Amino acid sequence: MDIVLIEKSILVVIIFAISLGIAAYSTYFERKFAGFFQDRVGPNNAGPFGILQPLADGAKLFTKEEFIPTNANTFLFILGPSLAMLTACMTSAVIPWGGTLEVAGRTISLQVADLSVGILYVFGVVSLGVYGIMIGGWSSNNKYSLLGAIRAASQNISYEIAMGLSIIALLMVASDGTLSISNIVNFQINNYWLIVYQPLGFLIFMICSFAETNRTPFDLPECEAELVGGYHTEYSSMKLGLYLFAEYVNMFISSAVMATLYFGGYDVPFLADFEASLGHNLVTILGTLFFFGKIMLFIFFFMWVRWTIPRFRYDQLMKLGWQVLIPLSIINIVLTGLVLTFVK
Repeated sequence: MDIVLIEKSILVVIIFAISLGIAAYSTYFERKFAGFFQDRVGPNNAGPFGILQPLADGAKLFTKEEFIPTNANTFLFILGPSLAMLTACMTSAVIPWGGTLEVAGRTISLQVADLSVGILYVFGVVSLGVYGIMIGGWSSNNKYSLLGAIRAASQNISYEIAMGLSIIALLMVASDGTLSISNIVNFQINNYWLIVYQPLGFLIFMICSFAETNRTPFDLPECEAELVGGYHTEYSSMKLGLYLFAEYVNMFISSAVMATLYFGGYDVPFLADFEASLGHNLVTILGTLFFFGKIMLFIFFFMWVRWTIPRFRYDQLMKLGWQVLIPLSIINIVLTGLVLTFVK
């Protein structure tokens, strides 16, 4: 038991470090992509090609003056960004980052916890993330922050319904009676990736992921043109950094979830055929690297959309969620049931 605990602890530290590293350099690449799309250079002063810009940004946030509004609820004001960052990092615990490694006669799984309710865990943690935004917006004692928090809450509730319904159709195809994410990956390894079976479900899930992570064109909770900065208007120093960083961690985890549920996770077509010649551990490592390649493509897509599509009006955002995505997800469930019943 002690050895298993040590193995899991090391895996947790590695995943946490990778999540923070990818989130940090997502800020750099997003600014580089923005520069490319807008025909300018982007960050280029901090190190060669500006590669040290995330470290410079972190140092700036750590050294900026700490400011707490006079009439703010101090405890909740500090709790808000802390909770946002905590929930952003918790989801990674149930994602299978690879197969198994054979080390010193032991079989080590590259998944922290293979829960039988893994899908419910993901939705539960994601739904808790909005509390960090709501607490921060309310405790700031600022009307713009409060409006941003209310927007975030209503947006997350609206789009979580469509996201959950899209997952129901996926589970109808791939579930073996449990909600384990590793079982869903195993189904895709033995059959086709679920994007083949659920293209409409994937489209709904992806749009809802944009809304859940407050990414453009769904960034209404922090809309600068209307709300100054939204829920983090009164924040400065590293508290502001935690909110901004949590958004990029959420983008990374959302990309990992989409790659896992619809694109086979760490599955590489035909790679298993070469396991005898390459070795089990090398095949596992290649699968993990391939998985991260899929994640990088989704992160690039998040950034591409941000610098391409303008922000919705709030009434358009609500209409899309309630009048378009929810009916589509219900239709997808019905169609999936009909196909599973009559098509053998």
